[in-house]
Amino acid sequence: MDAVKRLLQDTPELALFLCLAGGYAVGKIRVWKLSLGGVAGTLIVAIFVGMAGHIVLNDQVKNIAFAMFIFTLGYISGPTFFASLNRKSLRYGTFTVIEVASVLSITAAAVLILNLDPGTAAGLMAGGATESAAVGTATDAIARLDRPAVEIATLQANVGTAYSISYICGLIVVVLLSSQIFPLVMRVNLRTEAEKLWKQLGGGDDDDDGQHVAAAPELVGRAFKVEQVAGRTIGGVMSDLGGNLTVERVLRKGDSVSAAADTVLQPGDEVLVVGRREDMVPAEGAIGTEIVPGAALGTSLDIAQVVLDHRHVKATTLGELGQHLGTGLYVTGLVREDKELPLRPNTPVQRGDTLKLTGAKADLAKTVPALGYRLDPSVKADIIYIALGVALGFLIGKGVVQLGTIPLTLGTGGGCLLSGLLFGWFRSKNPVIGQYAPAAADVIKTLGLSVFIAVVGLTSGPQAVSLVQKFGWGLPITGVLMTGIPACISLAVGWKLMKLPAPLVLGAITGQQCSTPGITAVQQVAGNTTPLMSYTIVYALSNVVLPLLGPVAVAMATTLG
Repeated sequence: MDAVKRLLQDTPELALFLCLAGGYAVGKIRVWKLSLGGVAGTLIVAIFVGMAGHIVLNDQVKNIAFAMFIFTLGYISGPTFFASLNRKSLRYGTFTVIEVASVLSITAAAVLILNLDPGTAAGLMAGGATESAAVGTATDAIARLDRPAVEIATLQANVGTAYSISYICGLIVVVLLSSQIFPLVMRVNLRTEAEKLWKQLGGGDDDDDGQHVAAAPELVGRAFKVEQVAGRTIGGVMSDLGGNLTVERVLRKGDSVSAAADTVLQPGDEVLVVGRREDMVPAEGAIGTEIVPGAALGTSLDIAQVVLDHRHVKATTLGELGQHLGTGLYVTGLVREDKELPLRPNTPVQRGDTLKLTGAKADLAKTVPALGYRLDPSVKADIIYIALGVALGFLIGKGVVQLGTIPLTLGTGGGCLLSGLLFGWFRSKNPVIGQYAPAAADVIKTLGLSVFIAVVGLTSGPQAVSLVQKFGWGLPITGVLMTGIPACISLAVGWKLMKLPAPLVLGAITGQQCSTPGITAVQQVAGNTTPLMSYTIVYALSNVVLPLLGPVAVAMATTLG
């Protein structure tokens, strides 16, 4: 054991990556509907490793990892955040305001009652709000306090320990409240309410809810020999079939002819029809016998991921957007904040949403420029643009405003978050620069936060036992209150005052906590994706605001303590 301890102390980078591996393994363990997730698992493993080995890592590792994480968080949230600043979406900002006011009030009360130090207070607040980014902004603010280096190190370690305790409590509370207890309080069947909302959005009883993988492809192509519709125009035939199918190709005696709407079909013509599976069923009886298409009749559909910027088409729902697509293009996905939204006519769309369109290359080329900009799958990340954004974030973070004896600063975290928001927004307006593929951004965001949290845990380990002994049950109780009180207030406001449907209320409550496990549990009970419509809006707002509370909590605890 001593040999292992010396090895980890001499090779701290080995300890770092072992903590990442062990933490993500622990994070996958499920108890009932709960799993800690990789980040919280990494923190807990790192604290225990730190307790055993007193391992020291260079602070620059932590700072660089957090800067990459928080810049990427701001970058991918920027378009959605600014798009949410409108009259319709801003009413959901009420939930973020409730969260901010509640956690700061509870933090202030805990400081006065328990005599908490700034590090413990900030850690409890970050964990209770289940906002990992606040750990970074708080530790950065503590580093700027005018205190001895040893005390600053202790306060920063306390942030991680208090966060881990409060986060576990907050995770359990938000999942239980949102998915189990609150539906009972509201006296509703959440699945029934979600089905009602689904129908209001334009869905039917048998529509796929987007949570299951289809056994057959959503879009299909079928080849038919023209028989019953000979002598009619393509446009007329498609109109009779509901207007949702497209004739992509026509062969007449082996030669290709125009598939325009005014083309008159002749007996024996071979046509390739493309459309959704459910719309294709009546086509054979209406057109003619289905045939096996030859090479000349075959075609391939292209898939484009388009980020909406309302450049020329300003639609507020998927139904309105569909009216601008014309024939031959189909919406096969809608993503906001990495969450798939329901594909229903009345589902709201906004600037920054990613739309997946499927259709012929020529049709996509004509339509996409009016909707927004197409993500280039060959470009994963514009390193020049991203590096300049992070550098600007570091510069912004160096600014300090003195409030009496307390230095107020955005620090590395706030500076990189602000620059990320601005660079992400600017990219949405100027799509030729700054691409940051969602998959690449997710890797950088996850790895950056995980490395940062691992370093915090390794540093916190030696002081963890003494902190728990000092405050005892006060830490978990505060963590429960930090999550439960704002959730209960939001339930009353959203359900009684705002009169929102139950799925949207519960989605907003998990969104104000930025809780992925919470929204997952709510979706499982609801049976469809309707809670995501409010979750994504509130999540975008809270994910920007909550990290900025780290320095506020430190300043408040310093003043009150």
